[in-house]
Amino acid sequence: MTILLRTLALALASVFVLGGCTEDKQRDPTRTATADAGEHAHEGADEHGDEHDGDEHGDGHDEAPRWDAAALEAAGIRLETLQPTALSEILRAPGEVVDNAYGTTLITPRTEALVVRRHARLGDEVQQGAALVTLSSVAVATAQATLRLAEQEWKRVQALGRDAVSGRRYSEAQVAVEQARATALAYGLGANAGANARGEFTLSAPHAGRLTQDNFVIGQRIEPGDVLFRLVDESVVWVDAKLPSEQTHRIAVGSEAEIVLGDLRLRGRVMQRAHHTSEDTRNAKVRLEVPNEGDRLHGGDFVEVYLSAGEPGPAQLSLPTAALVQLGGDSVAFRQDGEILNAVPVRTGAVIGDRTVILGGLAAGDHVVIEGAYVLKAQKLKSQLGEGHAH
Repeated sequence: MTILLRTLALALASVFVLGGCTEDKQRDPTRTATADAGEHAHEGADEHGDEHDGDEHGDGHDEAPRWDAAALEAAGIRLETLQPTALSEILRAPGEVVDNAYGTTLITPRTEALVVRRHARLGDEVQQGAALVTLSSVAVATAQATLRLAEQEWKRVQALGRDAVSGRRYSEAQVAVEQARATALAYGLGANAGANARGEFTLSAPHAGRLTQDNFVIGQRIEPGDVLFRLVDESVVWVDAKLPSEQTHRIAVGSEAEIVLGDLRLRGRVMQRAHHTSEDTRNAKVRLEVPNEGDRLHGGDFVEVYLSAGEPGPAQLSLPTAALVQLGGDSVAFRQDGEILNAVPVRTGAVIGDRTVILGGLAAGDHVVIEGAYVLKAQKLKSQLGEGHAH
Protein backbone atom coordinates (compact mmCIF):
# COMPACT_ATOMS: atom_id res chain seq x y z
CA MET A 1 0.00 0.00 0.00
CA THR A 2 2.83 2.38 0.86
CA ILE A 3 4.67 1.57 -2.36
CA LEU A 4 1.56 2.28 -4.42
CA LEU A 5 1.08 5.73 -2.84
CA ARG A 6 4.70 6.71 -3.54
CA THR A 7 4.38 5.76 -7.23
CA LEU A 8 1.20 7.78 -7.64
CA ALA A 9 2.88 10.88 -6.11
CA LEU A 10 5.82 10.73 -8.51
CA ALA A 11 3.51 10.47 -11.51
CA LEU A 12 1.52 13.54 -10.47
CA ALA A 13 4.76 15.57 -10.03
CA SER A 14 5.90 14.72 -13.56
CA VAL A 15 2.58 15.89 -15.02
CA PHE A 16 2.85 19.27 -13.26
CA VAL A 17 6.45 19.83 -14.59
CA LEU A 18 5.55 19.03 -18.21
CA GLY A 19 2.52 21.26 -18.03
CA GLY A 20 4.58 24.22 -16.89
CA CYS A 21 7.01 23.87 -19.80
CA THR A 22 4.18 23.63 -22.32
CA GLU A 23 2.53 26.74 -20.90
CA ASP A 24 5.79 28.78 -21.25
CA LYS A 25 6.13 27.80 -24.89
CA GLN A 26 2.54 28.74 -25.64
CA ARG A 27 3.09 32.18 -24.12
CA ASP A 28 6.18 32.89 -26.52
CA PRO A 29 6.08 30.41 -29.41
CA THR A 30 9.00 32.10 -31.33
CA ARG A 31 11.41 32.48 -28.50
CA THR A 32 13.09 29.11 -28.84
CA ALA A 33 13.54 29.38 -32.66
CA THR A 34 14.99 32.90 -32.39
CA ALA A 35 17.32 31.94 -29.63
CA ASP A 36 18.43 28.88 -31.53
CA ALA A 37 19.11 30.97 -34.65
CA GLY A 38 21.13 33.45 -32.62
CA GLU A 39 23.12 30.67 -31.05
CA HIS A 40 23.87 29.11 -34.44
CA ALA A 41 24.85 32.52 -35.88
CA HIS A 42 27.17 33.10 -32.98
CA GLU A 43 28.75 29.70 -33.42
CA GLY A 44 29.18 30.39 -37.15
CA ALA A 45 30.94 33.66 -36.41
CA ASP A 46 33.23 31.89 -33.98
CA GLU A 47 34.13 29.27 -36.59
CA HIS A 48 34.57 31.43 -39.70
CA GLY A 49 35.32 34.88 -38.37
CA ASP A 50 33.45 38.15 -38.94
CA GLU A 51 30.78 37.85 -41.65
CA HIS A 52 31.66 41.20 -43.30
CA ASP A 53 35.34 40.27 -43.59
CA GLY A 54 34.38 37.02 -45.31
CA ASP A 55 32.48 38.95 -48.02
CA GLU A 56 35.46 41.16 -48.71
CA HIS A 57 37.68 38.12 -49.09
CA GLY A 58 35.34 36.65 -51.68
CA ASP A 59 35.21 39.86 -53.73
CA GLY A 60 38.99 40.19 -53.79
CA HIS A 61 39.34 36.62 -55.02
CA ASP A 62 37.02 37.17 -58.00
CA GLU A 63 38.40 40.59 -59.07
CA ALA A 64 40.41 40.44 -62.33
CA PRO A 65 43.90 42.03 -62.25
CA ARG A 66 44.41 45.31 -64.07
CA TRP A 67 47.23 45.95 -66.50
CA ASP A 68 48.67 49.36 -67.30
CA ALA A 69 51.46 50.00 -69.80
CA ALA A 70 54.21 49.58 -67.18
CA ALA A 71 52.81 46.27 -65.94
CA LEU A 72 52.51 44.93 -69.51
CA GLU A 73 56.10 45.83 -70.28
CA ALA A 74 57.39 44.34 -67.04
CA ALA A 75 55.60 41.03 -67.75
CA GLY A 76 56.79 40.90 -71.36
CA ILE A 77 53.24 41.11 -72.73
CA ARG A 78 52.77 42.63 -76.20
CA LEU A 79 49.50 43.37 -77.97
CA GLU A 80 48.46 44.14 -81.53
CA THR A 81 45.27 45.32 -83.17
CA LEU A 82 43.60 42.47 -85.02
CA GLN A 83 43.17 43.19 -88.73
CA PRO A 84 42.49 40.96 -91.75
CA THR A 85 45.68 40.11 -93.63
CA ALA A 86 46.53 37.94 -96.60
CA LEU A 87 48.56 34.91 -95.50
CA SER A 88 50.83 32.66 -97.50
CA GLU A 89 52.60 29.47 -96.53
CA ILE A 90 55.91 30.07 -94.78
CA LEU A 91 58.90 27.81 -95.37
CA ARG A 92 61.62 27.65 -92.74
CA ALA A 93 65.20 27.09 -93.86
CA PRO A 94 68.70 27.30 -92.38
CA GLY A 95 70.84 30.12 -93.74
CA GLU A 96 74.36 31.49 -93.61
CA VAL A 97 75.41 35.13 -93.74
CA VAL A 98 77.97 35.89 -96.47
CA ASP A 99 79.68 39.12 -97.49
CA ASN A 100 77.93 41.23 -100.06
CA ALA A 101 80.24 40.68 -103.06
CA TYR A 102 78.96 43.87 -104.67
CA GLY A 103 80.23 45.82 -101.67
CA THR A 104 83.54 43.95 -101.20
CA THR A 105 86.97 45.11 -102.43
CA LEU A 106 90.34 43.37 -102.22
CA ILE A 107 93.12 45.87 -101.57
CA THR A 108 96.11 44.72 -103.64
CA PRO A 109 99.18 46.38 -105.25
CA ARG A 110 99.48 46.44 -109.04
CA THR A 111 103.23 46.05 -109.05
CA GLU A 112 105.93 44.39 -106.95
CA ALA A 113 106.51 46.40 -103.76
CA LEU A 114 107.59 46.38 -100.12
CA VAL A 115 105.33 47.31 -97.19
CA VAL A 116 106.58 50.52 -95.58
CA ARG A 117 103.82 51.71 -93.23
CA ARG A 118 100.48 50.53 -92.00
CA HIS A 119 97.64 53.04 -91.54
CA ALA A 120 94.75 50.72 -90.59
CA ARG A 121 94.18 47.46 -88.74
CA LEU A 122 91.94 44.43 -88.91
CA GLY A 123 88.38 45.25 -87.84
CA ASP A 124 88.70 48.99 -88.41
CA GLU A 125 85.75 50.76 -89.96
CA VAL A 126 87.09 53.22 -92.52
CA GLN A 127 85.63 55.93 -94.71
CA GLN A 128 86.11 56.36 -98.44
CA GLY A 129 89.56 57.76 -99.24
CA ALA A 130 91.13 56.76 -95.91
CA ALA A 131 94.83 55.75 -96.14
CA LEU A 132 95.33 52.01 -95.60
CA VAL A 133 98.97 51.10 -96.34
CA THR A 134 102.08 52.73 -97.83
CA LEU A 135 104.29 50.71 -100.19
CA SER A 136 107.60 51.31 -101.95
CA SER A 137 108.45 50.13 -105.46
CA VAL A 138 111.32 50.63 -107.92
CA ALA A 139 108.88 50.50 -110.84
CA VAL A 140 106.74 53.17 -109.20
CA ALA A 141 109.82 55.35 -108.61
CA THR A 142 110.60 55.14 -112.31
CA ALA A 143 107.00 56.00 -113.22
CA GLN A 144 107.02 58.95 -110.80
CA ALA A 145 110.26 60.32 -112.26
CA THR A 146 109.03 59.94 -115.82
CA LEU A 147 105.79 61.71 -114.96
CA ARG A 148 107.62 64.53 -113.22
CA LEU A 149 109.89 65.16 -116.21
CA ALA A 150 106.99 64.91 -118.67
CA GLU A 151 104.94 67.44 -116.70
CA GLN A 152 107.86 69.88 -116.56
CA GLU A 153 108.45 69.61 -120.31
CA TRP A 154 104.78 70.04 -121.06
CA LYS A 155 104.62 73.19 -118.94
CA ARG A 156 107.61 74.68 -120.81
CA VAL A 157 106.11 73.92 -124.21
CA GLN A 158 102.78 75.39 -123.19
CA ALA A 159 104.50 78.52 -121.90
CA LEU A 160 106.36 79.01 -125.23
CA GLY A 161 103.21 78.49 -127.23
CA ARG A 162 102.63 76.95 -130.64
CA ASP A 163 104.24 79.89 -132.42
CA ALA A 164 107.61 79.35 -130.70
CA VAL A 165 107.90 75.54 -130.99
CA SER A 166 107.27 73.16 -133.82
CA GLY A 167 104.00 71.29 -134.00
CA ARG A 168 105.86 67.98 -133.66
CA ARG A 169 107.52 68.99 -130.38
CA TYR A 170 104.25 70.32 -129.04
CA SER A 171 102.46 67.07 -129.82
CA GLU A 172 105.28 64.89 -128.44
CA ALA A 173 105.29 66.79 -125.13
CA GLN A 174 101.54 66.45 -124.83
CA VAL A 175 101.56 62.72 -125.61
CA ALA A 176 104.47 62.10 -123.22
CA VAL A 177 102.71 63.65 -120.25
CA GLU A 178 99.47 61.79 -120.99
CA GLN A 179 101.36 58.50 -121.26
CA ALA A 180 103.21 59.11 -117.98
CA ARG A 181 99.96 59.89 -116.20
CA ALA A 182 98.36 56.72 -117.56
CA THR A 183 101.30 54.65 -116.29
CA ALA A 184 101.02 56.23 -112.84
CA LEU A 185 97.28 55.57 -112.82
CA ALA A 186 97.87 51.93 -113.76
CA TYR A 187 100.11 51.58 -110.71
CA GLY A 188 97.37 53.03 -108.54
CA LEU A 189 99.00 56.40 -107.98
CA GLY A 190 97.02 59.56 -107.33
CA ALA A 191 96.85 62.80 -109.27
CA ASN A 192 99.98 64.16 -107.52
CA ALA A 193 102.06 61.09 -108.33
CA GLY A 194 104.79 63.23 -109.91
CA ALA A 195 105.34 65.32 -106.77
CA ASN A 196 108.17 63.01 -105.67
CA ALA A 197 110.21 60.23 -107.20
CA ARG A 198 110.95 58.19 -104.07
CA GLY A 199 108.87 55.24 -105.20
CA GLU A 200 106.46 55.38 -102.25
CA PHE A 201 102.72 55.27 -102.80
CA THR A 202 99.70 54.78 -100.56
CA LEU A 203 96.70 52.54 -101.16
CA SER A 204 93.40 54.13 -99.99
CA ALA A 205 89.89 52.84 -99.31
CA PRO A 206 87.79 53.03 -102.49
CA HIS A 207 84.59 53.03 -100.41
CA ALA A 208 83.45 53.00 -96.79
CA GLY A 209 83.43 49.67 -94.99
CA ARG A 210 85.10 47.38 -92.47
CA LEU A 211 88.47 45.65 -92.85
CA THR A 212 87.70 41.97 -92.44
CA GLN A 213 91.08 40.63 -93.60
CA ASP A 214 94.59 41.88 -92.84
CA ASN A 215 97.32 39.68 -94.26
CA PHE A 216 100.76 41.32 -94.19
CA VAL A 217 103.57 42.63 -91.97
CA ILE A 218 105.86 45.65 -92.28
CA GLY A 219 108.80 44.96 -94.61
CA GLN A 220 107.05 42.14 -96.43
CA ARG A 221 107.64 41.81 -100.19
CA ILE A 222 104.32 41.91 -101.98
CA GLU A 223 103.60 40.58 -105.45
CA PRO A 224 100.98 42.09 -107.75
CA GLY A 225 97.55 40.72 -106.79
CA ASP A 226 98.50 39.72 -103.22
CA VAL A 227 95.64 40.65 -100.89
CA LEU A 228 96.66 43.11 -98.17
CA PHE A 229 93.17 44.03 -96.91
CA ARG A 230 89.64 42.86 -97.56
CA LEU A 231 87.26 45.81 -97.34
CA VAL A 232 83.56 44.99 -96.89
CA ASP A 233 80.58 47.32 -96.87
CA GLU A 234 78.47 45.63 -94.17
CA SER A 235 75.48 47.96 -94.43
CA VAL A 236 73.92 45.28 -96.67
CA VAL A 237 74.73 41.56 -96.36
CA TRP A 238 73.69 38.44 -98.22
CA VAL A 239 72.09 35.38 -96.67
CA ASP A 240 72.17 32.03 -98.45
CA ALA A 241 69.18 29.88 -97.43
CA LYS A 242 69.24 26.16 -98.22
CA LEU A 243 66.03 24.47 -99.35
CA PRO A 244 65.15 21.11 -100.93
CA SER A 245 65.46 21.60 -104.67
CA GLU A 246 61.77 20.81 -105.25
CA GLN A 247 60.75 23.77 -103.06
CA THR A 248 62.97 26.52 -104.45
CA HIS A 249 60.69 27.08 -107.46
CA ARG A 250 57.93 28.17 -105.05
CA ILE A 251 60.01 31.14 -103.84
CA ALA A 252 59.49 34.25 -105.96
CA VAL A 253 62.44 36.52 -106.72
CA GLY A 254 61.71 39.89 -105.10
CA SER A 255 59.52 38.44 -102.33
CA GLU A 256 60.18 39.40 -98.70
CA ALA A 257 61.60 37.10 -96.05
CA GLU A 258 62.43 37.23 -92.34
CA ILE A 259 65.88 36.49 -90.95
CA VAL A 260 66.17 35.42 -87.30
CA LEU A 261 69.34 35.31 -85.20
CA GLY A 262 68.50 34.79 -81.52
CA ASP A 263 66.23 37.68 -80.56
CA LEU A 264 67.18 39.65 -83.68
CA ARG A 265 64.65 39.78 -86.53
CA LEU A 266 65.41 41.50 -89.83
CA ARG A 267 63.58 41.79 -93.13
CA GLY A 268 65.22 40.78 -96.38
CA ARG A 269 64.41 40.38 -100.06
CA VAL A 270 64.95 37.36 -102.30
CA MET A 271 67.42 38.41 -105.01
CA GLN A 272 68.30 35.10 -106.64
CA ARG A 273 67.37 31.42 -106.84
CA ALA A 274 70.26 29.09 -107.56
CA HIS A 275 70.13 27.01 -110.73
CA HIS A 276 72.33 24.31 -109.23
CA THR A 277 71.46 21.52 -106.81
CA SER A 278 74.07 20.04 -104.46
CA GLU A 279 74.84 16.46 -105.38
CA ASP A 280 75.46 15.55 -101.72
CA THR A 281 72.50 17.20 -99.96
CA ARG A 282 70.09 17.69 -102.89
CA ASN A 283 69.56 21.23 -101.59
CA ALA A 284 69.57 24.44 -103.57
CA LYS A 285 70.35 27.97 -102.41
CA VAL A 286 68.10 30.99 -102.29
CA ARG A 287 70.07 34.22 -101.87
CA LEU A 288 68.62 37.16 -99.95
CA GLU A 289 69.72 40.76 -99.64
CA VAL A 290 69.38 42.02 -96.07
CA PRO A 291 69.84 45.60 -94.76
CA ASN A 292 72.15 45.05 -91.79
CA GLU A 293 70.63 47.43 -89.24
CA GLY A 294 72.89 48.03 -86.28
CA ASP A 295 75.70 45.96 -87.85
CA ARG A 296 74.32 42.82 -86.16
CA LEU A 297 74.98 40.29 -88.94
CA HIS A 298 78.47 39.23 -90.01
CA GLY A 299 79.88 36.80 -92.53
CA GLY A 300 79.76 33.21 -91.26
CA ASP A 301 76.77 33.69 -88.91
CA PHE A 302 74.17 30.92 -89.07
CA VAL A 303 70.56 32.14 -89.08
CA GLU A 304 67.00 30.92 -89.62
CA VAL A 305 65.15 32.14 -92.69
CA TYR A 306 61.36 32.29 -93.14
CA LEU A 307 60.30 32.49 -96.78
CA SER A 308 56.86 33.04 -98.29
CA ALA A 309 55.86 30.24 -100.65
CA GLY A 310 53.25 30.73 -103.35
CA GLU A 311 50.64 33.43 -103.77
CA PRO A 312 48.97 34.83 -100.61
CA GLY A 313 45.35 33.84 -99.98
CA PRO A 314 42.35 36.08 -99.15
CA ALA A 315 42.56 38.53 -96.26
CA GLN A 316 41.47 36.97 -92.97
CA LEU A 317 41.92 37.37 -89.23
CA SER A 318 44.87 35.52 -87.76
CA LEU A 319 47.09 35.42 -84.69
CA PRO A 320 50.57 34.04 -84.02
CA THR A 321 50.04 30.41 -83.06
CA ALA A 322 52.02 31.03 -79.85
CA ALA A 323 49.36 33.58 -78.80
CA LEU A 324 46.75 30.81 -78.43
CA VAL A 325 46.63 28.66 -75.28
CA GLN A 326 44.41 25.85 -74.05
CA LEU A 327 42.10 26.53 -71.10
CA GLY A 328 39.30 24.22 -70.06
CA GLY A 329 39.52 22.35 -73.35
CA ASP A 330 39.11 25.53 -75.44
CA SER A 331 41.57 27.46 -77.59
CA VAL A 332 41.79 30.83 -75.88
CA ALA A 333 43.21 34.24 -76.77
CA PHE A 334 43.53 37.19 -74.38
CA ARG A 335 41.71 40.37 -75.40
CA GLN A 336 42.28 43.76 -73.83
CA ASP A 337 39.14 45.39 -72.42
CA GLY A 338 40.23 48.62 -70.76
CA GLU A 339 42.91 47.58 -68.27
CA ILE A 340 41.69 43.98 -68.06
CA LEU A 341 42.93 41.10 -70.21
CA ASN A 342 40.04 38.70 -70.66
CA ALA A 343 40.40 35.10 -71.81
CA VAL A 344 38.23 34.68 -74.92
CA PRO A 345 37.48 31.24 -76.42
CA VAL A 346 38.09 31.33 -80.18
CA ARG A 347 37.30 29.09 -83.12
CA THR A 348 40.44 28.40 -85.10
CA GLY A 349 41.07 27.51 -88.72
CA ALA A 350 44.14 26.57 -90.74
CA VAL A 351 47.68 27.04 -89.50
CA ILE A 352 49.69 28.94 -92.13
CA GLY A 353 53.35 29.32 -91.26
CA ASP A 354 53.56 30.56 -87.67
CA ARG A 355 50.03 32.02 -87.65
CA THR A 356 46.60 30.50 -87.04
CA VAL A 357 43.44 31.66 -88.79
CA ILE A 358 40.72 32.92 -86.40
CA LEU A 359 37.19 31.96 -87.53
CA GLY A 360 35.24 33.20 -84.51
CA GLY A 361 35.42 34.72 -81.03
CA LEU A 362 37.35 37.85 -82.01
CA ALA A 363 36.64 40.73 -84.37
CA ALA A 364 38.70 43.16 -86.40
CA GLY A 365 39.89 46.05 -84.21
CA ASP A 366 40.23 43.95 -81.04
CA HIS A 367 43.45 44.47 -79.08
CA VAL A 368 44.85 40.99 -78.55
CA VAL A 369 47.89 39.63 -76.75
CA ILE A 370 50.46 38.24 -79.21
CA GLU A 371 53.34 37.71 -76.75
CA GLY A 372 53.09 36.63 -73.11
CA ALA A 373 49.94 34.50 -73.37
CA TYR A 374 51.48 31.74 -71.24
CA VAL A 375 52.14 34.24 -68.44
CA LEU A 376 48.43 35.09 -68.41
CA LYS A 377 47.44 31.42 -68.60
CA ALA A 378 49.57 30.60 -65.54
CA GLN A 379 48.02 33.49 -63.64
CA LYS A 380 44.55 32.34 -64.63
CA LEU A 381 45.20 28.81 -63.41
CA LYS A 382 46.57 30.08 -60.09
CA SER A 383 43.44 32.19 -59.62
CA GLN A 384 41.17 29.21 -60.31
CA LEU A 385 43.07 27.04 -57.84
CA GLY A 386 42.88 29.81 -55.20
CA GLU A 387 46.65 29.86 -54.77
CA GLY A 388 47.80 32.36 -52.22
CA HIS A 389 44.48 32.39 -50.21
CA ALA A 390 44.24 30.77 -46.77
CA HIS A 391 41.08 28.69 -46.16
